[in-house]
Amino acid sequence: MTVGELLQHGDYGIGTVQDLDGEMVVIAGKAYQVTGSGKINQLKPEQAAPFATVHFNAPHAQTTLKDIDKSALEQHLLEKYPYRNVFFAVKIEGEFAVMHTRAVEAQKKPYPSLTTATKTQPTFDAKNVQGTLIGYYAPALFQGVAVAGYHVHFLSADHQTIGGHVLDYHLKQGQVAIQPFATLQQHFPLDDQAFLKEDFDYGDMDRSINQAEK
Repeated sequence: MTVGELLQHGDYGIGTVQDLDGEMVVIAGKAYQVTGSGKINQLKPEQAAPFATVHFNAPHAQTTLKDIDKSALEQHLLEKYPYRNVFFAVKIEGEFAVMHTRAVEAQKKPYPSLTTATKTQPTFDAKNVQGTLIGYYAPALFQGVAVAGYHVHFLSADHQTIGGHVLDYHLKQGQVAIQPFATLQQHFPLDDQAFLKEDFDYGDMDRSINQAEK
């Protein structure tokens, strides 16, 4: 699927780019790539999006939170809203006292496993940065279809300072919005012969995802 096709299915979301070349962040209908060097590019419609999750932004509930770290905020949402057994999107717009992210570097064929590709990954840090955090919560039942638990990416407001897969943060003040989903649409690459012929090791999938994405 191309980025242009992906954006027909949603205007906010997260994903990766061809060859696992960095992290994708979709905000307000535009897709951005955060590379392993930390550089941030706007993706072109014809570029490939091998894995991504997107939705059209229509928040169900919003709240303002101050002075709270990642783990406390995530637990707060699960306690305040009755959505721990369904998918929901999380969007935070505000100022972060601390933001800690990473971005996977581009891989070459023959592609390594996910755990090998993410074993060494550049990390980035910023303080007192404005931006948007976007991502999803998925129930443990759907590990593999998505990343169980929270999986979120970040992009600074200037689209230059910092972005990527979020490892940790401390929110100084921000508007937190959540959006639960009643349905899930999954797209498979039926025209990709390599994918169709691949013998995936599903028995090791849970460990691999947790090691690579947490």
